Amino acid sequence: MDHRPPRLPARPVSDAAVLTPPSPEEPSAEQTTQGAPQLSLVTDVPPEAAETSPADPDPSDGSAGRAWRAERARRRRERVKSFWGFFEGGNPYTNYWLVLGPTIALAGIGLTMVLSSTSVDPDGQPFTTATRQAAWAGLGVVGMFLMTLVPTRWLGGIGWLAMISSASMLMLVAFTGLGSDGGGSTNWLQIGSVRGQPSELAKLALVLWGAAVLAKKGSLVSRFTHWMMPFVAPGALAVLALVLAGGDLGTSIIIILIVGTLLFAAGVKLRYFAIAAAIAAVAVAALMWMTPYRMARVNAWLGINCDHPTDPCMQSTQGFYALASGGFWGVGLGQSRQKWDYIPEVHNDFIFTIIGEELGLLGTFTVLGLFMLLVVGVFRVASNTEDRFAQLVCIGIAAWLVGQAFINIAMVTGLLPVVGVPLPFISYGGSALTCALLAVGVVLNFARRQRREARRPTRRRRRAQGAKGSTLAPLNQA
Repeated sequence: MDHRPPRLPARPVSDAAVLTPPSPEEPSAEQTTQGAPQLSLVTDVPPEAAETSPADPDPSDGSAGRAWRAERARRRRERVKSFWGFFEGGNPYTNYWLVLGPTIALAGIGLTMVLSSTSVDPDGQPFTTATRQAAWAGLGVVGMFLMTLVPTRWLGGIGWLAMISSASMLMLVAFTGLGSDGGGSTNWLQIGSVRGQPSELAKLALVLWGAAVLAKKGSLVSRFTHWMMPFVAPGALAVLALVLAGGDLGTSIIIILIVGTLLFAAGVKLRYFAIAAAIAAVAVAALMWMTPYRMARVNAWLGINCDHPTDPCMQSTQGFYALASGGFWGVGLGQSRQKWDYIPEVHNDFIFTIIGEELGLLGTFTVLGLFMLLVVGVFRVASNTEDRFAQLVCIGIAAWLVGQAFINIAMVTGLLPVVGVPLPFISYGGSALTCALLAVGVVLNFARRQRREARRPTRRRRRAQGAKGSTLAPLNQA
């Protein structure tokens, strides 16, 4: 039988036993030999320590799970705040270039793709359309920088002037012989050799004029009569009626988007949006049902009656072929096959398909990324100002440009039926490109003012230092 003494002490160990280092007055033999502190078993815990030590939570009451969920929710809120801070952050120096850079890049891509898609002109003039678009782009860039230099207090008056001018031109299109047909609707104003769309100017006018009116209302905008008059009625409804008189449903949808965004940003109650959305949906459905060519587009989107001799599905189907044949890298700039009269309006509404075919998935993602950078820059400009007018204008312009880009890309990729909405900065159209650049110029005006205000403390500090004299010690005159 083994008579060795047990390793554990004979007396029972209490539940409150803890491991503590031995007291320095009584070093153990192992500490003396090894020179390292060891842990000794202590069975007696002072009563005051036992009272202050927290008790282990009972896992059966669910406190551990609740604590874990609360910590996870806190971390999620921190991630959302940091992500949202990226949009609201930035400084006035970088925000200016964050708006200007993507705009110039998108316009450059647009000129390149218009040249590529129209270089197969059967009349033997491959550079005519691209040259005309370049001239409009140059005019738009000049106008953009002029809008940057205009005093900010003048922008509201410019909005009133643009509203009157665009409404007058829309009436000429709808009720006189100056209106020109294009794409199934009469939305072009032809005066001599100059041809343009007054509805594009109406978009910019609605943003500037509407922002000025809603900012002037202030807190009264929450009341029905104050946001309804005069912004919605008669202003926006008059422009919308004139555009619909020419049969341009796509531009009408963009106008509704601009008006709704401005009202939402101004603080109109949400219940009015539900009612307005229902009315707008019924009106758009009725307009499609009453117009044969629009109903044919809806049927083509649903894949109905595609075997008709007119082949209403040809445009969408050939657009899918172009996007699919591009792959990731594309077939090469200028090497598109679908632009050889397979896709109608390839340089206008369906130019995104040529981008996907020639530049591939990488090119389409580049365009989407540039639009994303543009909207981030515009939102940063809006968040870094206390001017209500500037905030509304920036939000309205962002909704116009990015919303129109979304509708065009969704139309090309089959998410929406064809409604005839061009891709901003890229599709062919001189008046559309010029007005979009003017809108960016308005945002750059606010960004330039913020950058100028950010310099003022530095200038004041420098002036104060100059008034005190030089900080260098004077030379000894000995």
